[in-house]
Amino acid sequence: MVRPGVQPVIRTPDQRIRVFVSSTLRELADERRAVRAAIERMQLAPVMFELGARPHPPRELYRSYLSQSDVFVGIYGDSYGWVAPDEEISGLEDEYRLAPREMPKLIYIKKSEHRDDRLAQLIARIQEDDTAAYLPFTTAEELESQVSVDLATLLAERFEESRAEEEPAESDPSPLIARVPVPYTTTIGREREIAEVLEMLTRGTDRVISLIGPGGIGKSRLAIEVALAARTLFPGGTYFVALENVLEQGLLLPTIGYTLGIRDNGEAALEERISRALAGRNVLIVLDNFEQIVDAAPVLVRLYTVAPSASFLVTSRIVLRIRGEQVYDVRALGTPSPNAPGTLERARTSTAVQLFVDRARAAKPSFELTEDNAGAVMDICRRLEGLPLAIELAAAKLRILTPAAIAERLKKSLPMLTAAVRDLPQRHRTMRATLDWSVGLLAAEDRALLEDLGVFAERFSLEAVEAIGVGRSWEGHAIDGITALIDGSLVKQTEVQGRPVLSLLAIVREYALGRLKDRGEARKMRNAHADYYTAVVRRHGGELRTESQAATLASLSIELANLRAAIRHLVYTDRLDDAAEFAWGLLIYWWIMGLFGGVRVWMLELLGKEKPILPRSRAIAWFFALWGEMWQQPSEEVVAGLAECVRLFTESGDEDAAAMALAARATARVQLPQPDVETAAHELDDAVERLHRLGNGWGEAITRVSLGRVAWLRGSREEALAHFQRASAVAEAGGDLFTRSVAGNQIGRLLLVGGQVDEAEEVFRRTLVDSVKLHHEEGIAYGLEGICAIAAAHGDARRAGALSAAAAAIRHRIGVFDVEAFTVHELSLDAVRRSDPDAVAAGEREGAQLTVAEAVALALPEPERALAAEALSHW
Repeated sequence: MVRPGVQPVIRTPDQRIRVFVSSTLRELADERRAVRAAIERMQLAPVMFELGARPHPPRELYRSYLSQSDVFVGIYGDSYGWVAPDEEISGLEDEYRLAPREMPKLIYIKKSEHRDDRLAQLIARIQEDDTAAYLPFTTAEELESQVSVDLATLLAERFEESRAEEEPAESDPSPLIARVPVPYTTTIGREREIAEVLEMLTRGTDRVISLIGPGGIGKSRLAIEVALAARTLFPGGTYFVALENVLEQGLLLPTIGYTLGIRDNGEAALEERISRALAGRNVLIVLDNFEQIVDAAPVLVRLYTVAPSASFLVTSRIVLRIRGEQVYDVRALGTPSPNAPGTLERARTSTAVQLFVDRARAAKPSFELTEDNAGAVMDICRRLEGLPLAIELAAAKLRILTPAAIAERLKKSLPMLTAAVRDLPQRHRTMRATLDWSVGLLAAEDRALLEDLGVFAERFSLEAVEAIGVGRSWEGHAIDGITALIDGSLVKQTEVQGRPVLSLLAIVREYALGRLKDRGEARKMRNAHADYYTAVVRRHGGELRTESQAATLASLSIELANLRAAIRHLVYTDRLDDAAEFAWGLLIYWWIMGLFGGVRVWMLELLGKEKPILPRSRAIAWFFALWGEMWQQPSEEVVAGLAECVRLFTESGDEDAAAMALAARATARVQLPQPDVETAAHELDDAVERLHRLGNGWGEAITRVSLGRVAWLRGSREEALAHFQRASAVAEAGGDLFTRSVAGNQIGRLLLVGGQVDEAEEVFRRTLVDSVKLHHEEGIAYGLEGICAIAAAHGDARRAGALSAAAAAIRHRIGVFDVEAFTVHELSLDAVRRSDPDAVAAGEREGAQLTVAEAVALALPEPERALAAEALSHW
């Protein structure tokens, strides 16, 4: 289905202003680096292709990037660029032609006496173009300076224009991780299926709708299109949960929670938090690739029972067989009947042929369906049984083969290849055979590279590919190999946070890994994968305690699926000590991001193996296993278990970890039905002293926060304030935004209780910005509540009501609640509600509809608002 007026787009997930950079690569390498530096310095997103020249121009790829970019920057030197076979112009000129007329174009022409004639002609046409601004330059340094000035001027002009707009742009308030993916290409031939599934969702009688079909038939694409079309049906939000790399049943709830924005810090049962988050909200949750954890399907019954207004759309190769499930069989695209004449008119009526033609034009823009080739195209689609992915792979081969040649090869290859996999369903056999044929056209090194890529989960970097290539046949040729795989539609390239990332479709990854297993090399490559990510943890884990915390969190989150895959492999292959060290190295990451639930699953599996492990590894595993118990089911056994962790860490010579476990044991004492507060305070003091002596600023600061909470619960606000302020100072000295925001929110609350309103406002502003930088929505809710209390104290009833409702909406969405002692903003809000109830009520109605960005903007003045807006642009 093609949505009217919408081109295929590739989104930069941070949603910053995107600057498309067009130039020849090798000739202007220094200039490209200079322009990238200028763009990034202004916190914009450069859109650049750095994988080198290709044997055929990726026209559909850069058309997609252009359609989603905001500014065009052209850099021209001596070379006109390479003209591909069957093309009349170079990619350099094609990019300029494809840039929309309304897109601002900044053109920079390097002074030269040896310019190609065709480039000189292109520049002459550009100089006549009233939509483009052009300037000469001599050096890369001069270019960098000029680009910075021009972009700043352009943005200032656009900002002034935007102020006159009557309607604000619609924003997507859902977290980036939860957003429905934007398809890379148009969806063809699914209008009826989309309408039918939409009707099922509209009825609202089916709690779980399962899209069932073999791999490659288009289940995920159908689910994406339905989710995009159904947004108005679900005002509570639409969430997309990718399950292709979730292999343990116990990770279903943590993955759903993570997608919903719920951090599992262990303080409450995750299912309880999810039920709170979904209560009363009319939401659609898409669960993609459910088949590998199908035994976890009863969890969905529990979820829709506690959240009766939530609907689930599932893609799976296997029926779930649970109450409330409505199965929808996803069919292949319509193919021409076997005896249909191979005419152009007949071919055009087939949706499978329509898809082939669309993808063929992406591979070879000059392709047209004609009377001469219609019969061959119809034969291709029939042999591939209308399977969308198989058709796309075949169409990609038009770069090197004619339709007749493709049809002839399929005629010879498919029966032979299919015979080797008779145990698979018929359509799955066809898909496997198509992949075999498509991969068979690759050079041997590229084929080996694709198979090795099967060990990666979701997105991965070129650096990671090169790291696992040591000793492989393709070592040293990763860039060329990746380029060939992109050209063969087997690898996708996108950008995340301004850097290129690569990915495989789930069925291609499954196929590649299967080939690797057949060769007996899967474990070897998974070991290499695990070793690389173990090195990543060692390299970046320590940065979580520094001023690089926010950037490191973002970087690790891009790699989360691979981090999970690596630790899973370490446990599975009995590298248990390595697995424990991996988990401990990311302690701060799991803590801040609220991912303790998944780690607990792996550590319990580690302990359950009952194999010899180091005492330190046992302590690590027990620490993670007991963390949730400490909050949810506190007992003397939990306290004793954490005491054992302290002993094991101490005997292992790790005083730092022993001090962290000591602080956890003290916290567990406070959670007991009959809290032992005095002993807990003594142990926390001891832990703080040890961590300070060892130079663990992060551990010292977060433990001082616990000391402050204990003092507050004991009624000593002055002592509590001193602990929180010291925690904030230690965190600030170490660049630890997370603990500074946690301590800051506590400081602000105590200042409010003491009537120090102006001092509290300054603290809450800072902590709100810190939480935004960390993408920490729980902290944002705290900050909004604090500033709500400030507004109420100043008599600004409407703003106070709006901020309170906005914070409540965040809490509801992420399933977070707080103990009554810490909800001090309610006192101020109640007071102003008594004096001006109508204004508070009006504000609450407005606040309930605000996005996170709008609520933050309402809470902050300049310059804090600008800082928060820049950080929010990365969400």
